[in-house]
Amino acid sequence: MDSPATNGQTAGSDLHFKPLDGAGQRQDGKVAIVTGASANLGRMFAEQLGADGAKVVVHYNSASKRAEAEATVAAIEAHGGTAFARQGDLTRPAEATRLVDAALERFGAWNILINTAGMIVRKPMAEFTEDEFDRLFAINAKVPFFLMKEASTRMADHGRILNLITTIVAVTAPTYGGYAGSKSPVEHFTKSLAKEIGGRGITVNCVAPGPLKTSFFYPAETDQNLEWLKSMSINGDIGEPTDIVPLVRFLVSDEAKWITAQTVYANGGLAATAS
Repeated sequence: MDSPATNGQTAGSDLHFKPLDGAGQRQDGKVAIVTGASANLGRMFAEQLGADGAKVVVHYNSASKRAEAEATVAAIEAHGGTAFARQGDLTRPAEATRLVDAALERFGAWNILINTAGMIVRKPMAEFTEDEFDRLFAINAKVPFFLMKEASTRMADHGRILNLITTIVAVTAPTYGGYAGSKSPVEHFTKSLAKEIGGRGITVNCVAPGPLKTSFFYPAETDQNLEWLKSMSINGDIGEPTDIVPLVRFLVSDEAKWITAQTVYANGGLAATAS
């Protein structure tokens, strides 16, 4: 889940992120778990939460990403925040339990979950192997399901759960069937859990970014497809990872208490849905 080909919406060390200022969305005293937080969007979200006053659990999947995860922790601490890194293969539900255990043992509470870990396999269905299919659904659907299961009983009241999926779930395009299909279940998990625990003031939402300038996106795309995607946006380009941070920052804030069971698309006009 942490390699350029498999660490979905999560950011590279080549991206230099400065957390947003502002007192309106402070998270003082809150505890956040961010999966895939060693790089890309996951790292940016973790840094922003830390700058906003949250205590952050920086999850990373593999030992090869330990240095990057520790760099995320160091960046949070440099902005005056508190964080620690925790490794775990979250395709094993017991590791999801241990991740939450670690957060509760260190900080005593759990208020925010942001699921960013993801994997993309882009190819015609005729070329898929069973192993590719199983791995894709394990990372993109199973991981968020079992983390949300943990949150359903262990997250504090008035918490925030946010799942990163993809704009591709709203686009009809060849070769994305496996990827979009593995992300689509998360929308349904999200809607269901929002109803199940909404009475406790916990919101559950998805954010569906369009293509972004990250190490996750570029290896999966051809130059021709990249140009097509650019042509679909409002400015002839694809998005920056920093375009997604303000949206996520708002959705995990106290002010977003009336927004739940939703999928919010952030893609520069590439696609929209009313479903």
